[in-house]
Amino acid sequence: MNMSAEIERRLTAAFAPEALTVENESSRHAGHAGDDGTGESHFRVMMRATALGPMSRIERHRAVHAALGPEVVGRIHALALDVAG
Repeated sequence: MNMSAEIERRLTAAFAPEALTVENESSRHAGHAGDDGTGESHFRVMMRATALGPMSRIERHRAVHAALGPEVVGRIHALALDVAG
């Protein structure tokens, strides 16, 4: 499974979002720091989920990282988050 699909699968399972977009931005960072040549190093996530509503911005980011787990977070270089309740 590619990384975009894995991110989407894990976030859907954890938050049942009303809206979720996972964009692979790795091609924009080719040759830059963190580009490991796999084409799966930089991602942008836009998610709207009721479960995130009462959380602060930092709590939302921590919740997303926890839902993705160390096996996903450890394999990517950059994760831009636009998450809200």
